[in-house]
Amino acid sequence: MRAQRLEQTERRTFVQARVGSNAPHPMEIFNTVAQMRSSAAQWKTEKKSIALVATQGALHAGQEALIRAAKERADVVVVSVFVNPLQFGPNELMAKYPRSFDSDVALCERCGATAVFAPGAEEIYPRGFSTYVMEEATSRMLCGPSRPTHFRGVTTLMAKLFNIVQPDVAVFGQKSVQRAAVVKKMVADLNFDVEIVVVPTVREADGLAAGIRNVEFTSSQRQEALGIYTALKRAQEMAAAGVRSPDRIVAEATHILGDRRRLRIIYISLVDRETMEPMREVVPGRSMLAIAAWVDEVRVIDNAVL
Repeated sequence: MRAQRLEQTERRTFVQARVGSNAPHPMEIFNTVAQMRSSAAQWKTEKKSIALVATQGALHAGQEALIRAAKERADVVVVSVFVNPLQFGPNELMAKYPRSFDSDVALCERCGATAVFAPGAEEIYPRGFSTYVMEEATSRMLCGPSRPTHFRGVTTLMAKLFNIVQPDVAVFGQKSVQRAAVVKKMVADLNFDVEIVVVPTVREADGLAAGIRNVEFTSSQRQEALGIYTALKRAQEMAAAGVRSPDRIVAEATHILGDRRRLRIIYISLVDRETMEPMREVVPGRSMLAIAAWVDEVRVIDNAVL
């Protein structure tokens, strides 16, 4: 009990030092499941709606848009900051994932988040953890073959977060639309009482989708990555002009990306934006072109509704 009291005191001091004594609605930072559940239960008692924005940290303009959208939809906004080890495959180095907790907290404060939930790995996956959640349809497409364990990590963590935070709404970005679709299917199949909201992709001035690795790009790498945006725009133009053949659109996108020497295509697929299933014909508003590629050693994903 003494250790727990010390931990809670340290947490409150840390938040007060960050937010300042004059802040009208000081944002809290929770490091344990017990702390987070206790506050969630209190908010529910007060009849407050809760929105969750699940992140791995290193927040950027894309997540800023998610937090602001969440704030429009609920009384309370919880931003989770947790680098999920289950989402990384054997050839993906979790240790290299960017971390910027201080600036993440500052961004959350600026956007009006109510709380940051930032547990350690052992808090979420304690010793002996052996229960996983798997969605086996939507997760098989697109990123599924090249990252076979990734979505099991996503669904397992999201199931835990839904149980801990008790959100009414969970907000995702269009850039990671397959992640949102997989979680939405899990929610439907397992009867979670959570609404899944997808917010449009935030793009930088040149059209590059906001991303964690963007700041690491050299000017030449950035030009290579912009080839993906060029291909997506061309696909939208073709669909708007009446092209209904997925093969034609995929071939044109492949041709555009083929001119980028430092870009290696992982997939280019025209799919249903809800199920991620390949489509035999473009259906405006329902079809989506999804692209994943390596720019040197950086994996880039993007998509556009046609």
